[in-house]
Amino acid sequence: MIWTNDTFAYLVGKNFGKHKLLERISPKKTIEGFIGGFIFTLIAGYLIAIFSDTLSIYLWLIISIIMSIFGTLGDLIQSKFKRQAGVKDSGSIMPGHGGIFDRLDSIIFASPFLYAFLQILNHVS
Repeated sequence: MIWTNDTFAYLVGKNFGKHKLLERISPKKTIEGFIGGFIFTLIAGYLIAIFSDTLSIYLWLIISIIMSIFGTLGDLIQSKFKRQAGVKDSGSIMPGHGGIFDRLDSIIFASPFLYAFLQILNHVS
């Protein structure tokens, strides 16, 4: 879901983005890109629910929302760290991708929130 969100936020933002999300932190991210990533992540969650027997559609959609919002926040926080450090990429192992941390920033940040949701769900139900 994180990669769905990142991929479609990029594609929608690149093709339709006009309004900056947080220009001081990440000048290429747009509100349209965030919304596009969010919608396609919801679609991915719906498809996972349809083709798997693990959780209900309702829970998969909540997971989609959590991953989209917190994944984007993780990306923005990592961009802020890079700006403060005065670097463009967080590493050189993956040239052109900003480093491994750039590839994993969203999932590293969003995972504890997903885990907390699943733990709450487990204890409540």
